[in-house]
Amino acid sequence: MKLFRKLYDWGLKQAELPHAERALFWVAFAESSFFPLPPDVLLIAMVLASRAKWFRYFWICLVGSVLGGIAGYGIGFGGWQMVQGWFFTYIFSETVFMKVQHLYQQYDFWIVFAAGFTPIPYKIFTIAAGVASIDPWRFIVASIFGRGGRFILVAGMLYLFGPRIRTFIEKYFNLVSLLFCALLIGGFWVVKYVLH
Repeated sequence: MKLFRKLYDWGLKQAELPHAERALFWVAFAESSFFPLPPDVLLIAMVLASRAKWFRYFWICLVGSVLGGIAGYGIGFGGWQMVQGWFFTYIFSETVFMKVQHLYQQYDFWIVFAAGFTPIPYKIFTIAAGVASIDPWRFIVASIFGRGGRFILVAGMLYLFGPRIRTFIEKYFNLVSLLFCALLIGGFWVVKYVLH
């Protein structure tokens, strides 16, 4: 929660500065391929700090995330042999990963879309998509729709209800952080146990 709070406070303070947009892009990029912290926290802080730029922030987050997803796909497609030992040791078991890969053979577009839109860890699915060698164009389109739907929902709701949502977040930040963490952990749980 402290990390979320720091990122949120930083986003509020830095939203008007040019480097905040670069940070949003790189957080979104990294989260789609290897970084565990979702960009939503920074996106929320930046939109609340500067509601007029909500659509710009949405696009920065979307482009960074989709390009990061393509990088994750590249890791799976071209560099899997080099990273698979580390991945199976620190991220998920080989059994879970193989289950995800098998699902791609039947539902490639919908799996990428669901991983992009929900709290399910998107990075696992971008790498698995590369390992499974699914059609890259279908992967990109599914990523645009999944990630785009998620980020437009977050940014759009904050734009429409900004002052009320900001008051709620400020007052109940710890509760909001706990719920956000629960969703994030729930996404990992789905991958680890439901797909096992």
